[in-house]
Amino acid sequence: LMKCFSSSSVSEDLGCRRGEFSRKHYGSVELLISSDADGAIQRAGRFRVENGSSGENTDYAPATWHRTDVHLENPEYHTRWYLKYFLGKVHQNYIGTDADKNPFFLSVVLSDQNNKRIPQYHSILWRKTGTQKICLPYSPTKTLSVKSILSAMSLDKFEKSPREIFHPEIQKSIYRIMFGLTSQGSVNFKFGVLYAKDGQLTDDEMFSNETGSESFQRFLHLLGDKITLKGWSGYRGGLDTKNDTTGTHSIYTVFQGHEIMFHVSTMLPYSRENKQQVERKRHIGNDIVTIVFQEGEESSSAFKPSMIRSHFTHIFALVRYNKQNDCYRLKIFSEESVPLFGPPLPSPPVFTNHQEFRNFVLVKLINGEKATLETPTFSQKRQRTLDMLIRSLYQDMTPDLHKVNNMLNRRSFSDVLPESPKSTRKKEEARQAEFVRLGQALKLKTTVKGDTTANLATTGFCKKEPWESQSFCSNFPHEVVCADSWGQSLLVSTDVGILLIDEGQPSVQVFDKTLQIKQMHVLETLDLLIARTDKGKDSRLLVFRLSAVQKDIETKQMIRSKYDCRENKLERTKGCHLYAINTHHGSELRIVVAIRNKLLLVTKKYNPHSTLSSTSLLSSPESPVEEFQYIREICLSDPPVVMTLVDGPTGDSDNMICVAYRHQFDLVNESTGESYRLHHIETNRVNFVAAIDVYEDGEAGLLLCYNYVCQYRKVYPFSGGSPLVQPSAYDFHFSWNQVPYAVVCAFPYVLAFTADSIEIRLVVNGNLVHTAVVPELQLVASRSDIYFKATAAVSGSSDSSSKEMSSKSSPQTPTAYEKPEFSPPSLEGEVPCKNLYKIPLSNLVGRSIERPLKSPLASKVITTTTSSGIASPPVMHSLSLSRVEMKEIASRTRKELLGLLDEPIPKTESAQKLKKVSRRQSDPKQGAVRSTSSDRIISSSFEGYSERHHVSTSSDPDTLANREESSPSSNPFQLISLYDEDIIDLK
Repeated sequence: LMKCFSSSSVSEDLGCRRGEFSRKHYGSVELLISSDADGAIQRAGRFRVENGSSGENTDYAPATWHRTDVHLENPEYHTRWYLKYFLGKVHQNYIGTDADKNPFFLSVVLSDQNNKRIPQYHSILWRKTGTQKICLPYSPTKTLSVKSILSAMSLDKFEKSPREIFHPEIQKSIYRIMFGLTSQGSVNFKFGVLYAKDGQLTDDEMFSNETGSESFQRFLHLLGDKITLKGWSGYRGGLDTKNDTTGTHSIYTVFQGHEIMFHVSTMLPYSRENKQQVERKRHIGNDIVTIVFQEGEESSSAFKPSMIRSHFTHIFALVRYNKQNDCYRLKIFSEESVPLFGPPLPSPPVFTNHQEFRNFVLVKLINGEKATLETPTFSQKRQRTLDMLIRSLYQDMTPDLHKVNNMLNRRSFSDVLPESPKSTRKKEEARQAEFVRLGQALKLKTTVKGDTTANLATTGFCKKEPWESQSFCSNFPHEVVCADSWGQSLLVSTDVGILLIDEGQPSVQVFDKTLQIKQMHVLETLDLLIARTDKGKDSRLLVFRLSAVQKDIETKQMIRSKYDCRENKLERTKGCHLYAINTHHGSELRIVVAIRNKLLLVTKKYNPHSTLSSTSLLSSPESPVEEFQYIREICLSDPPVVMTLVDGPTGDSDNMICVAYRHQFDLVNESTGESYRLHHIETNRVNFVAAIDVYEDGEAGLLLCYNYVCQYRKVYPFSGGSPLVQPSAYDFHFSWNQVPYAVVCAFPYVLAFTADSIEIRLVVNGNLVHTAVVPELQLVASRSDIYFKATAAVSGSSDSSSKEMSSKSSPQTPTAYEKPEFSPPSLEGEVPCKNLYKIPLSNLVGRSIERPLKSPLASKVITTTTSSGIASPPVMHSLSLSRVEMKEIASRTRKELLGLLDEPIPKTESAQKLKKVSRRQSDPKQGAVRSTSSDRIISSSFEGYSERHHVSTSSDPDTLANREESSPSSNPFQLISLYDEDIIDLK
């Protein structure tokens, strides 16, 4: 699968358009100076100021854009792996020292939690610099060694090889390390709220306000609920809940599973004698994030963060209320060292919907505090703490390693030998039982303390996320090689030939199986189909006119074979193994063809008179081959594995080709053939995934994807014949949790596709927003809407088969305490069904985008004789908002055609059933007490929470079968939300 897609077009961008990606949406750094009433300068500081990007929506018609990017970044229920997957389950822990003599710990568990019966190895590498996490597939026939896991994490050299620690108490030590990671240990937040009257310029004046205005009180009521501190049992945020020394009341809320306590200046103790109000500053001045509610008109003296004397507060959210328009205006100040965090402010940053404003502010503040914890001030402190904890644990555990029974001192994931003495096996089983008991006790303690997020399964089920998929084609039996979208249809290369598929219609054969296409591009605006056929010496690049292919479909004249395509072969392309086109083609289409280590540059001049009207199509030559011209050859040192065309800002002798081979990414000048080193990879093994051109304000940037790493590199224009690729402040990198075989960019998201999951992150900073587990996943096409193939179980296995799978065995083949309940498709009663799913681009980017051309099957009724000889009934195709696609129009200066469609999305019977289920699960009567503000959920008791949780996360095979049978075309992501959280099961 990975070999197949390493050379296909699935990793090419669909949302990378000029001007789309701009850090200006996240503000610009300014030097802010504050002065007193006499104009004397008091303090100065450099802050990134977010005030809404200028002209963000200027290109879009009214009501064609909606926000999709308001997400909590790096959510705890996706990032706190040790708490979620390890505690309470048998797992392995290893200790060692790297080549620099720094100790490390490796924790590995074979887990099936929330993975739809797909077992996976979750691994965490604990080092003083932080944690590395990776998820590796489980194979019952292949043993996974510790060193292979560490190698996947780029740790190949050791001073002392890793050895296993068996004592159950190791969980307590790693638990302490986990909470030593401040950014991962805290799930509750405390934010300051400072009331400022109009004209106040100093913090002494602001902190001295005894009471707030009516609009301020209304704002506090919007943020949360007023609670009495004395006797308060929830998260207190450092406030006194016994003796009222920090005030009698405060504002508190629960938001998406996080408890938040607000330190409100007017609610904290006031002192007439102390003008500096030290008691108030003691709390608000030690908050990382502070909301400043400022009265007065916008034209009055503006707040500046330099007015506040605090070495700890890094982020200020300035809120103004306009009584006349009943709206809030937001402005964000972030200290210069804070990494970028979302969501970006709208333009203008004005909110008329108050609940939407509350949701936006709380998400922004939580993301901001998490981002601040990555600044040098906090990261260096965290690194010192971790270094101390890990070295202390290493010293405590090293003597015990020599006392361990040799038969149990395993260095890899091999089973306990069957011929080992019974007494040894009994000791191991007793150790595992104690291991599980201790882990579950720690997990229960964490939950009772409130250090875990609340259950998000039901809220996630109700909320429609932009990456949710819809069924495109049920029960697709063919193997997919590659594909590309054509209008609202999909042109697919399969093992039985090239098929055209449209939702709700029978597939149409376009080419027979003699034509084996490995890579293709459908370019509707140019009326072209480009395809790479076969492999090895017989490989060729073919070009077809789409109108001619469509005519064959309409008239049913012929199903073409490879013998009918002799005139469609591009000259000099024999033996090609890869090609790439320029995604942003404007005046001309450029194709670079790789033939071993030789690059062939071919162009097609764009004819402005050649539109897609019927008259021009009649005058066009039958074969488009003669419209292409050979430009030059470029020789490389090695055959490229990944190839991407990078448009220069002028298009005049500054276009580049990014190629990946050996252990490096290079930039090649199209005009001169000179190559420049872009990025070198130090690891022993390199699996190249993609190089995606990400344009920011007209300048190229590249997202380099290899192994499980993504590097963003800014590429400046050519200067004196060479591109400037020196390190930039804009560069960043991040690691995926699994090794992807394809990466797709659709702003504001970047998606990684693995064998059984889709990992969704933000392009601007690489932060995780969601991981969806999809069984037997195969990305099919992504140049417009995203299409993928996945397995959906039609019927579940019986109880008996599930129990048979739960026999006792070694921890590596999981034990009875932790056996993953997965049923392979080969089990009796399980019928694997491969479906094609679609994620509409309009949902991801938040805009309704019309394609310039309709699907070739859109306006017709097609009847096809089935295998039984009975003609299937005609199905009319209806265009809807859920199926609109994006396509750049070359003749319109790279701008989109925008518009809304009138036809509503049809509600299928299964969708209505799914909606009913979601309503039942989100019913507030099911034991949760809701306050007047949205998302404020307070669990009545831990037992009630667990009981509800068991109901919503039932993994009983029969229950699963009933759900799947009742909704055969439901999207795979929604089912996963039922498995989002762990179940604490103390037996």
